[in-house]
Amino acid sequence: MSLRDLVYKLYARRLEARLSPDANPRHIGVILDGNRRWARSMGIADINKGHQRGADKISELLQWSQDAGVEVVTLWLLSTDNLTRPAAELEPLLTIIENTVEDLAEQGWQVKPVGALDLLPDKTARVLKHAGEITSDAPGLIVNVAVGYGGRREIADAVRSLLHEQASRGTSIEELAEVLDVEHIAEHLYTRGQPDPDLVIRTSGEQRLSGFMLWQSAHSEYYFCEAFWPDFRKVDFLRAIRAYAARNRRYGS
Repeated sequence: MSLRDLVYKLYARRLEARLSPDANPRHIGVILDGNRRWARSMGIADINKGHQRGADKISELLQWSQDAGVEVVTLWLLSTDNLTRPAAELEPLLTIIENTVEDLAEQGWQVKPVGALDLLPDKTARVLKHAGEITSDAPGLIVNVAVGYGGRREIADAVRSLLHEQASRGTSIEELAEVLDVEHIAEHLYTRGQPDPDLVIRTSGEQRLSGFMLWQSAHSEYYFCEAFWPDFRKVDFLRAIRAYAARNRRYGS
């Protein structure tokens, strides 16, 4: 082990020792940004190698999260906007995502697809649904895989689902308008039944949500990390947890 690796390991242990499990977030959302830029920064012409390197990092993140007592991690792997990319770029990326989701299922995480599966190619949608089905009773960490996900689309889907549900009960629009509140919509989100994200992490230095969990992140704390996702380290994760624990959450004020 090099001196640099030893110092890094000792620093990570020091950070962990100073964290209080009671102050850690229950749900973390992660915008895994910077795979393509990482590849370019490394002089790699094939950006799919950047996507693969990023995919390989996910299991480490989930283990760090589980060790920290986190209950839910939402991974934004592919947005609805990404679906408009050229086929030559999109198809290899979808293959990487499919392989990653299958691997997460094999590792025993409770995988939950989050997104508009009807917008995805049939094979991708089948892989996501199958992973969700075979891990539905898995104990421990819940891993939401957001594929074909957009925050506005999620809210529109939730409202559409709510309207269909109420129509099946014979409720008129006028009657629904009289009683409709935020909880009615929340019950139809992709993440229904789960706690909202306490902490949202975005890598690569970008400081925006880009539509990620628009409804659920109303009271979330945000942590923006300069590192590209493939370079995200345990100390970066622990710093995000430390920053979260140090904040005074005001919930709207």
